Amino acid sequence: MELASLLIEIVVALLILIGASFTLLGSYGLVRLGDLYERLHTPTKATTLGVGSLLIASGVYFSWHDQGVSLHEVLVALFLFITAPVSAHLIAKAALHQRTPSRSGLPPDNLLEKHDGHGTDPIDQAKP
Repeated sequence: MELASLLIEIVVALLILIGASFTLLGSYGLVRLGDLYERLHTPTKATTLGVGSLLIASGVYFSWHDQGVSLHEVLVALFLFITAPVSAHLIAKAALHQRTPSRSGLPPDNLLEKHDGHGTDPIDQAKP
């Protein structure tokens, strides 16, 4: 029993270190990256992985000590993994709509026009 408890604590400690490292890396990237489009990657990638591993660590710990499955962490992780990409997509779409500049420049206007149902889609025309 003592060895199993020690292994669980080691796994939880490693997951906490991994989660804290990813969260720190995501926060650092949020501060250091240059424009809005680059900054969208850190909260949706590194920080999501960081919070996800912290939630897994919490679920493992409380499932082991309470002798039952801890579903709170699973629900929070599910909510996080669904909402983070959707919110990043909406922020990027709003930035494109407002013509927010990036380091690499904006796409041409004909790529941002809305398809009116007549003829071909401007986005399809730009593809090789």
